[in-house]
Amino acid sequence: MSVTTENQVKKIDLWINGERVAPASQQYFIDHNPEDDSVFAEVADGDESDVDRAVQSAHLAFQSYRKTLAKEREVYLIKAASLVEKYEDKFIELLVKEVGSPIGKARYEVAYAANCLRAAAGVARRISGQTLPSDSLGRFAMTTRQPIGVVAAITPFNVPLLKSAKLSSSPLATGNTVVLLPSEQAPMISNLLADIYHEAGFPPGTVNVVTGNGAVIGDALTTHDLVKAVMFTGSSRVGKHIGGLCGSRMKRALLELGGKSPLVILDDADLDAAVEAAAMSQFFFQGQACMASSRIYVDKKVEQEFLRRFVKKAESLGLGDLYDESTSVGPIISARQRERVRHHIEDARAKGAKVLTGGEWIGHRCKPTILSGVNESMVVYHEETFGPVTSVYSFTNLDEAIAQANDSNYGLSSAIFTQDINKAFRFVQEVESGMVHVNAPTILDEPHVPFGGVKDSGFGREGTDIDVETLTEWKWVTINLN
Repeated sequence: MSVTTENQVKKIDLWINGERVAPASQQYFIDHNPEDDSVFAEVADGDESDVDRAVQSAHLAFQSYRKTLAKEREVYLIKAASLVEKYEDKFIELLVKEVGSPIGKARYEVAYAANCLRAAAGVARRISGQTLPSDSLGRFAMTTRQPIGVVAAITPFNVPLLKSAKLSSSPLATGNTVVLLPSEQAPMISNLLADIYHEAGFPPGTVNVVTGNGAVIGDALTTHDLVKAVMFTGSSRVGKHIGGLCGSRMKRALLELGGKSPLVILDDADLDAAVEAAAMSQFFFQGQACMASSRIYVDKKVEQEFLRRFVKKAESLGLGDLYDESTSVGPIISARQRERVRHHIEDARAKGAKVLTGGEWIGHRCKPTILSGVNESMVVYHEETFGPVTSVYSFTNLDEAIAQANDSNYGLSSAIFTQDINKAFRFVQEVESGMVHVNAPTILDEPHVPFGGVKDSGFGREGTDIDVETLTEWKWVTINLN
């Protein structure tokens, strides 16, 4: 493997056409360890010419890769899944040191990536068309699906292995080629995955990785004439920008964006289970998750008891060594993001919110924070904090709970805890959310499900099965038999 993880400053070039190449500018940027902002790696700082090189490489590879058999793509992906497991320790070290993942979260990502690759392998054999009745005698009609070409996959820092695997494996399974643009805060993980694809046997050029500042080179990738689809995970602001660029160019875009996911707890809920779900949903990876339960609504009848248990649970979460199995909360990724978390807490406090627990920092780690008394005047009421901060509200009936849950520009994930199946189904039907879970956390994901949201939380759905619709083109074929 060309990405090493010894205790030294690593230097990594671009991955284009099956080999490491220096950036055109010969410039490298610093990849920091969020625990102490120390230098973790020096990474190629790609520019627009590097983007073009990568896209041209992917386009050339597509001419032959599109003709590969389903069984060949299946073999590549299954082998890649086994290699992810083989190099689990390397991935874990990168996830811990590059993005500050507690080891439990790091293991989850590795397992998910392997499962995702295997799920995508199964898709290769399910790209099917139809036979259709024709209105003309003697005319045979059918439809086929064909791969579309080069796919740009732009991935975030928070689950970099999960998203790199998810946004690359489906295009590869359907006969497309890929240019990955990872977050500049998590570039090493995508590069290690590219090495694995290479070792698994994927032909040169089928997977390319360009690293650099997305704000500088992202538009060059998304607007490139040879890029036929863009799969993006990130903020709603950037997603809307990408959607505009793609829309004006009649280009496909799949956007998985931010969230302000509501967790609703009715008075008949299993409070112990609800507390566990709330803690997991909001404090998993220190709240840096789009599905985090940053809004928790509790029936007034059980509000005080829930808060007592929830505060106790939050205060019990470990903030120790990231390799310690008991550690739940690690460092916030960057100085900019730390300032955002601080601002949300202090703005709420200054405007009258009560900090029930947390609000304090240990180095670059924010203690799990629970707010009450949050109102519309506060930034945290509207915006995604992307940190270990949640607000608890109360309600008196299900109508009020649903109205409050829907009072947001976001609509990614949601959850309800209740023993009443009728109330659960009503919530499922009426909540404005792309995903809803009953008696379960807001954070749930599996490789094959239609994952995504409504409103500012995204456009379209991602998942190995539904990706076929995005990544292939229908073609209607007729044959005159007379």
